[in-house]
Amino acid sequence: MNDDPNHALLREHATALREAASGAGADAAVPTCPEWDILQLVRHLGKVYDMVGRALKLSPDDSQPRPESAPREFDAALNWMDERLTDLSAQLATDSPDRAVWSFFPGGTPRNWARRMVHETAIHRLDTEYALSDGGSDGGGLLFDAEFAADGIDEFLNVLFGIGQDWSTDRSAGQLLLHAVDVERAWLVTFEAGRFPTIECRRDTTFGGIEPEATVAGDADTLYRRVWGRPNTATTNGDLGLAELVNGR
Repeated sequence: MNDDPNHALLREHATALREAASGAGADAAVPTCPEWDILQLVRHLGKVYDMVGRALKLSPDDSQPRPESAPREFDAALNWMDERLTDLSAQLATDSPDRAVWSFFPGGTPRNWARRMVHETAIHRLDTEYALSDGGSDGGGLLFDAEFAADGIDEFLNVLFGIGQDWSTDRSAGQLLLHAVDVERAWLVTFEAGRFPTIECRRDTTFGGIEPEATVAGDADTLYRRVWGRPNTATTNGDLGLAELVNGR
């Protein structure tokens, strides 16, 4: 039995997401994802769960798995999302955590997919809370645990950031420091023209007394939202253009 704590966290955030989605209703706009309504968000997440469930059955060299088409009727889509999550959770709970499987990021394993899925779900839970609260400034009062949020920042930077972008022609240069003040953790992103950015994480926040071109600071919860491009109260100083390079979805 795989006792990875992310398995329980995945179910926790997915359950809260479903409750908020049901409360908001199929046609509710998702202000943090302007192109979506709640039905589209639910269909998206169900397809993600389905795709990852298929990925866990493939080797790293196999072709990208294709998920099923999600139902277009709201209740059916919710139930389909639940079923895909149940199947995925069962696979993750019984699989060898460090077995190499297909992924779009380096180092695809069931352990890393569980981490990827819990943060995918948590961020979309936040989106559903914004929809439920009709765009309220704090996403319905949701506050992420500091250590969980810090892990989400780390996962975004070290797993998702920069994937699929052609950095060979990018002229960005300089250093960006992201500082989660409540967990005394910081990430230094170094941009060099024509190169994939390098990322270093430290428990201390000094990085040898460097003076980065830009700094983004706040508690882990707000920095988590910041790197994912969601509303936040992070403070940015220095080169704003450089800081905006880490502001994704």
